[in-house]
Amino acid sequence: MSEETPRQLPLELPHEAALGRDDYLVGDCNRAAFDLITAWPDWPSNFVLLAGPVGAGKTHLVSIWQQISGAEVIRADNLASQDVLALARKGPVAVEDAHGGIDEEALFHLLNAARDASRQVLITSRSWPAAWNLTLPDLASRLRLATPVEVAEPDDDLLRRVLVKLFADRQLSVDLPVIEYLVVRMERSLEAANRIVATLDREALAARRRITRPMAAAVLEHDG
Repeated sequence: MSEETPRQLPLELPHEAALGRDDYLVGDCNRAAFDLITAWPDWPSNFVLLAGPVGAGKTHLVSIWQQISGAEVIRADNLASQDVLALARKGPVAVEDAHGGIDEEALFHLLNAARDASRQVLITSRSWPAAWNLTLPDLASRLRLATPVEVAEPDDDLLRRVLVKLFADRQLSVDLPVIEYLVVRMERSLEAANRIVATLDREALAARRRITRPMAAAVLEHDG
């Protein structure tokens, strides 16, 4: 009777996501957003609204824009604690996750100050302003002047390329049938892809063997 291969305890080594321009994989679902972000400063308006579901890659696009524009990045729920006039005078500003709640007056004053200083503001959200339950009509009017752009859930082709890159970033060799198995069964988001690859990396290290389809199936069963 053969003994089961003992599992080893994997060390939780930090693995930082690569958020550079060259690390962003472009597909039909995000091409318009990528083209607009990287066209800066040649934007059609001073304000851009970037909307998309969780895990669609909005944070990566913000990181790319920060790298090329030098923008200050502020979470929407922290905007009220900022000197928005000083922010606008300093340079471009990205406001992340506006869907989660935002001080309407602070955003209104930021947009006005940015317009007066000829600065750009990028706002990200999981939904469009119509769903934010705004109570300040002047802010709603100002947001209607923003250029809207959307990122959607990744299609099969993009998800496949993302998985291949994520495994390669971790120096993991994974057979194509395993990739295909994941693509048609996993949650369709870049966030899920990162999570699943990280879990498979830990499982493969603990079991001291290659990533296989049964291993992928087990991870998918418990994911989320």
